[in-house]
Amino acid sequence: MALRCGLIGFGTIGRELATAIKRGEGGNAELVAVLVRNPDRARELQSEAGCVVTADLDTFLATDVGVVIEAAGHAAVRDHAERILRGSCDLLMCSVGVFSDEALFDRVYAAARETGRRILIPSGGLGGLDMISSGAVGGLDEVRLTVNKPPQAWIGTAGEALALGTQERIQLFEGSARDAARLYPQNVNIAAALALASVGLDGTNVRIYSDPAITRNTHEVYARGAFGEITVNLRNVPSPNPKTGAVVPMSMLKALRSLTSPLVVGF
Repeated sequence: MALRCGLIGFGTIGRELATAIKRGEGGNAELVAVLVRNPDRARELQSEAGCVVTADLDTFLATDVGVVIEAAGHAAVRDHAERILRGSCDLLMCSVGVFSDEALFDRVYAAARETGRRILIPSGGLGGLDMISSGAVGGLDEVRLTVNKPPQAWIGTAGEALALGTQERIQLFEGSARDAARLYPQNVNIAAALALASVGLDGTNVRIYSDPAITRNTHEVYARGAFGEITVNLRNVPSPNPKTGAVVPMSMLKALRSLTSPLVVGF
């Protein structure tokens, strides 16, 4: 039996996920419902999505979804995550940076624990999470993420003026993953994912740069602990939304494959 999936959001990532699931790229998964904010938008998208499209959470959950895929931003997690988990669905999240809000994380985590459901966080644009999360079992001494993106990726963020005001590589931020996720909610969800897999949001160091000399989103991940050391360098192709990477929907689809396959590698 196919895994019944619901999708929150039908923007750049959501639309790509919907199309890919229909093509079978998410394994034995079926898209049965899409949740959007605007009722008029829901009516417009009905034929394109090929499933129930609604702006009402109760109608969305009534389609008997087994996993909900969030691709709509931090507000969607704040508004719907607890209800989804208490409605007997797992939650597969893009917008993990929202968990910089510790009180929200505690509530969402409690909802999952009390119902036996799961909060699923894919690797997204970040490599090395499998080894780093394994290393966390034995103890980690240092975890660091360095993010480099072209200036246009920082438009509409706290770093816009700095990024657009120079033709040189410039540091926009250095501090904890918690503060990075608060200041750059659309750009560094990967920082929160790394932190949750390792030493926590307050213990993970993040450095953010704008670099006009690059065209790809580049990241360096470093971790050191009882297991040894790991350094991972990534050069990700941006999506049509320059704040995120083209690999993000691929990562979500890989997670769906893992949920529906008898063989899971990298678990």
